[in-house]
Parts: sequence; C-alpha cells; structure tokens
Amino acid sequence: MKGVVVLFFLWFSGFTFSQKKISKQFETNAREINIYTAGLDNISLENSDLGFVEVFLYAEDYDEQMVEIENTNKTVNIKFDFEGTETREVIFRKFVTKRLQRANAIVKIPKDKMVYIFGENVDIESKNLDNDVAIYIENGIVKLNKIKANTILKLYSGNVYASVNNTNLALQSKSGKIEIDGILKEKEFKKTQNTTQSKLTITTIKGNVFLTTE
Repeated sequence: MKGVVVLFFLWFSGFTFSQKKISKQFETNAREINIYTAGLDNISLENSDLGFVEVFLYAEDYDEQMVEIENTNKTVNIKFDFEGTETREVIFRKFVTKRLQRANAIVKIPKDKMVYIFGENVDIESKNLDNDVAIYIENGIVKLNKIKANTILKLYSGNVYASVNNTNLALQSKSGKIEIDGILKEKEFKKTQNTTQSKLTITTIKGNVFLTTE
C-alpha cells in the first residue's frame, strides 16, 4: 500500500510540474483586439476589471511557449507560439486528432474593445462578455453564455450554446440544427425585437445551435 501511495505521489507531482504557465498584462489605446488561436485547444474570454489586457497561457507538452503581443495605436494582435520537444504521447496522437496541444488560454479584455478571434480547431468560451465579438473558426464547441453585446460567429462545424434575452437573432445552419428552448427551428431563423438591442449572428454549415431564453 505504501508503494502505491509513493507511485501516486510521483505521478501527481510529474503532472503538476509538467503544467507550464506564463502570463502577460499590458495597457493599450487600441480599439480592436485580434486573437489568433493556432496551437490552442481551448480559449476563455473574460472582462478585465483592471483596465488592462491580461493573457494567461497554460501548456503541458512543450519545453517553451510564448505569448506574442503586437500593440499598435489601432489594433492589438495576440498570438501563441510553442517551441521544444513534444512528448511521445502527443506525437502518437497526431494520427488521431489535430487538437492535442494541451494548451489553454484565458484572455481578459477591457469592456471598450472590439474582439476578433481567428482559428481552426478550438473550443471557445465567452463568459458573459460585454464586448462586441466576432469569431471565425473551422470547428469547435463554442459557449457564448449570456449574450450582452453584438456577437458574430462563423464556423464550419461544431456545437454552439448561448443564452439570449431581448436579443435580435440571425441564425443559419445548412445541415445542422437550430434549437431554441428545446424547440427545433428552421435552417434559417431570424428574429428582430428592437434595432437598438444587441444582435447574435451565427452562420454554420454543419454546426448545431442551442439557445435558451430567460
């Protein structure tokens, strides 16, 4: 039994130390934030209460990882770069899936910025963001939570979840399904309540859209 405990401790310690974290925090006068998700499995967006842009990167399978920031008067570009030797498990898993970096990021953004996200295979969560957001990805699970500002999402496939209240809707899924409060809607669904309210626009080929109202 003692040997089992020692082995578990060694395994847990190895897992803990293999998790690498870096962070960056900066001020910007730019109105637009561009986030490029290449290399990430997951990214979470939150509002910053400090007036700074804050970026946190967690990765397991690389010796070095970097957050690259290009900060100009008009735009900020945030990119993620990985260097070093991949583990044997990751090399093996490349034959199974492209989403295997075990790299996750959290980006906290002041409320007065427009946010653009670009990527291929990535899961995204927007935690009740007050910012206007435009997301362009190939595939992923997208959790928008409560829609509080204008939101545009274009993706080829995946699942989309959001909570809408007094939100204008423009939804289109060519071969997926659109459900609102569990009720199946047509492939193209539009609803305009008030032109001054925020709007959720989703365009997808194979994606499924699941919305709830409050």
